[in-house]
Amino acid sequence: MTKSNLNMETRRASRQRCRVDSKVKYLQQEANARMVDVSRTGLALELATPLHAATGSIVQIQNDHLGLIEATVRWRKASRLGVEVINTSNTLAQMSAYFRHFHKEVRPVLTR
Repeated sequence: MTKSNLNMETRRASRQRCRVDSKVKYLQQEANARMVDVSRTGLALELATPLHAATGSIVQIQNDHLGLIEATVRWRKASRLGVEVINTSNTLAQMSAYFRHFHKEVRPVLTR
């Protein structure tokens, strides 16, 4: 996060919508989740089951597109979790590969 002129934290990278089934691990807990948006620095997850990870906790996220990455919890709201990926050379390579090979922007489907 960076600071704006109003002293508010703002995003560093734009997020793009996606739908990728994932698993989130924190200590001895594991929860099924869906990655709902992603950027090069973080992602948001919608949890299917509760996960008691506090802000600042390190979690592991695993899915078929990213593999296994570690991230820091930045926010929690109800069944959603926002994380910032831990910048290692491995994680940066995984995120770049995801955007190069797998990412497809998800648009809402409107029907009448």
